[in-house]
Amino acid sequence: MLTLSRKVASLKPSATLTLFARAKAMMAKGIDVVSLTAGEPDFPTPEPIKQAAIKAIQENFTKYTPNQGIPKLLEVVAEKFRRENNLFFDPSQILVSHGAKHSLFNAIQAVCNPGDEVIIPAPYWVSHPEMVKLAGAKVVVVETSPKNQFKITPTQLKKAITNKTKMFIFCSPSNPTGAVYSVEEISALARVVEKSGLYVLSDEIYEKVVYEQNVHFSIGSIESIRDKVITVNGVSKAYAMTGWRIGYMGGPKAIIAAAEKIQGQMTSNAASISQRAALAALQLDLSAELQVMVNEFDRRRRYLSAEFDKLGIEYIYPAGAFYLFFNAKKFLKGGLRTDDALCEHLLLKHNVAMVPGSGFGASGWMRISYACSMQELEKAVARLQPAFDALR
Repeated sequence: MLTLSRKVASLKPSATLTLFARAKAMMAKGIDVVSLTAGEPDFPTPEPIKQAAIKAIQENFTKYTPNQGIPKLLEVVAEKFRRENNLFFDPSQILVSHGAKHSLFNAIQAVCNPGDEVIIPAPYWVSHPEMVKLAGAKVVVVETSPKNQFKITPTQLKKAITNKTKMFIFCSPSNPTGAVYSVEEISALARVVEKSGLYVLSDEIYEKVVYEQNVHFSIGSIESIRDKVITVNGVSKAYAMTGWRIGYMGGPKAIIAAAEKIQGQMTSNAASISQRAALAALQLDLSAELQVMVNEFDRRRRYLSAEFDKLGIEYIYPAGAFYLFFNAKKFLKGGLRTDDALCEHLLLKHNVAMVPGSGFGASGWMRISYACSMQELEKAVARLQPAFDALR
């Protein structure tokens, strides 16, 4: 009897995409669902970026490009890393891919072998462990604590390292918690990495969405571990370009060359039009547009946190990204014993879609994306308040 791949059978479907699709399907039936699932800014892509794409089409820039990316974009990404992140890459050390997710996948495939161990702090982004599984490597989950915003400590990292450890996946600002590691915290983790010699895969896609006095700091800028860090970023979140599908990474030449070889056999180059749009995003001064977006996210963040304070629900106050991660354990009783069941209940009975924490390695917690409009958030709170009151 013919069977499917055991590797695929071991994978979990993306919890975010699953709930997003269900919410969309209900909306298509005319049901008024508030979807707080996807990490997708509700802002339009800035006009100069769209115009750059239109110009590319008019110029018939619609053919294959070099697999690695168009040369000018490689140069601009390298310059962006240098200017904003204190990361020094030659354009040959840059690979442009079909979104930051694809960049992460390429990096893991390029580095990991079956039997290698990859350390991932929980809560984690839903796709990090599944990508490791696809490479045949072993996921080593490190449970963190809400007492310090679910941040992994140097002691925890050191304890998790064995002679089989190949990589440590690091994400700041964090999806799903919104936690941002300080320079001191990152430096302490880097000292552990330096002594162990493992690779760090740094997911920095939310770097520009930080609040108050918090700042983004790239772990790869630390001199002692520069040659061990692969830094992944993209244009999706900062420039409201989720559908354009452009991510990029910089790292050691051997790793980038291996990742490019993988991409060459899987997809080849990222879309030509999208590359020209990304070039505009990174070349033009769009700081004013970005600040408007971050200020609005901050307004929504403050609104949600104030409402959850009124509800008496524990949550992680986000320092970055656009997610509120809250503790739903007090509501898990009766017929609703899991966060998955609670999400199902809130979707079907109250028409509010969220993502269960189990998908992020944190059962009993739930994630709200406030990348939607304030109107939608207010509608969601109006529905959640009586829903939670009834469940107490």
